[in-house]
Amino acid sequence: MKNILAFAGSNSNSSINHKLVEYVASEIKDHKIKVLKLANYQMPMYSEDVEKENGFPGMALGLKQEISEADALIISVNEHNGSWSAFFKNVIDWLSRLDRNFLEGKKILLMSTSPGQRGGVSSLEFAKNVLPRFGGEIIESFSFPSFHINFSSEDKVVTDETLLLGLKEVLSTFAHQIK
Repeated sequence: MKNILAFAGSNSNSSINHKLVEYVASEIKDHKIKVLKLANYQMPMYSEDVEKENGFPGMALGLKQEISEADALIISVNEHNGSWSAFFKNVIDWLSRLDRNFLEGKKILLMSTSPGQRGGVSSLEFAKNVLPRFGGEIIESFSFPSFHINFSSEDKVVTDETLLLGLKEVLSTFAHQIK
């Protein structure tokens, strides 16, 4: 049994990426999964001056510890103007200052969703190019389009059969790769 840490790159209390993470976490069996809400890990905007004056924020240290205790990660990146959010960029900036290889040895299932038909694919592709720089290995990725049409937040289920089959295939591959 592996320890999996799951979170979305959003600081919104109504994050659809967090809803996707919760759903995916509920579908993975035979592993210990911890879902974090990154909104609870508030950090000042990264600046060399802030780092020199105040050191590292306690929340960055805590999140780095959570990541270090995990064998694998499930991350769903939100998209703002074709990239990941400033909030998530800031989290990554702080973590990479703590340890350039903070994702070393971590197998990652990377996802994204949005209300639109592209499913946050620009942010997903950006993350696929950036996260390996910190030592992570992207095992699988999945873009979930038109979240409000294809997911019932009330019932917490994927309503589109094709998307559901694709997601199950990705989850199966991920689960197999982390054993």
